[in-house]
Amino acid sequence: MMLAEVPAQLDPFAKGSVTVLALLGLRITGLVLIAPVFSAKPIPQHLKAGLIVLFAILLQPAAHASAVGVPVLNMATGFSETMVGFAIGLGAALLVGACDAAGELMAIQIGLSGAAILDPMTSQQGPALGQFTNFFAVALMLALDAHIVMIDAIAASTRVIPVGSSLDLANGARAMVGIGSQLFVLGLRFAAPVIAVVLIANVALAILSRAAPQLNILSVAFPIQIGVGLTAFAATIPVIGMFFNGWTTFYQGVLTQSLGALSATGLR
Repeated sequence: MMLAEVPAQLDPFAKGSVTVLALLGLRITGLVLIAPVFSAKPIPQHLKAGLIVLFAILLQPAAHASAVGVPVLNMATGFSETMVGFAIGLGAALLVGACDAAGELMAIQIGLSGAAILDPMTSQQGPALGQFTNFFAVALMLALDAHIVMIDAIAASTRVIPVGSSLDLANGARAMVGIGSQLFVLGLRFAAPVIAVVLIANVALAILSRAAPQLNILSVAFPIQIGVGLTAFAATIPVIGMFFNGWTTFYQGVLTQSLGALSATGLR
C-alpha cells in the first residue's frame, strides 16, 4: 500500500473537517488497541493518546479529501471506525500471537511449561519459551518496519473505506473471527518441527527402555528430551524468520479479506 496523496495542511474550518478528524482518531484507536508494540502495556496511556492525536492530525487531510459528503459523528459511526482500525491491526497481531502460541506448544512438548516468568508486554505469566518467541516476533516486525506499514495501511484505508461510510459490521465481524482461527494454524506450523523431533525422541527412548530394561531410562529421559527439543527449536528459528521476511503478503491478504467484508460495497 502507498500513502494517499494529501493536501498541504489541515483546515479545521472546512466543512466536516472536525468530524473527520474525530472519526479518524477512532480508526487509529482501533489499531492501537490490538497492533503489536502500539498495544503493549509498558507504553504509557498518555503516550498512546498522543500518538493517536498526532497520526489523526497528520492523516486528516487525506481522510477529508476522500470522504463522501459530510460524515455524521455518532455511536454507530464511531464503532464502525474503531472496527476498521481493529481490522488493520489484526494481521500483525495474528503473526505475533501465532509465535506466542507456538512457543507455548513447544514448551509443553519439551517439558519447560513450568518455567513461567512475567511477560512485561502483557503483565501476565507465561512459559519462558513462549515469551522468547513473542519478543522474537516483535523484534522481527520492528526490523521489517511493521509499524510504518500499519500506519501506511491506515492512510490507504481512507481511500478504500472513506471515513464515515456505512459498513457491514456483522459480515466484517464474522470475517475477522474466521481470520483469527489462523493464529492456531500458524502457531502449529511454527511449532510442528520441534513437536515432531521431540515425539521421535520420546519414541526412541521408549524403544530403548523396552530393549534394555536394566537401564534407568527415566533418569536420563527428561534431560534428553529438553536437549533435543531446544536443539530443534534453535534450528527452527531461521525458518520462522524466513516466514516473517515475507509477512507483508500475509498482511495484505488479511487486510483484503477483513476490509472487503466490512465494506458494504466491496473494496474499490
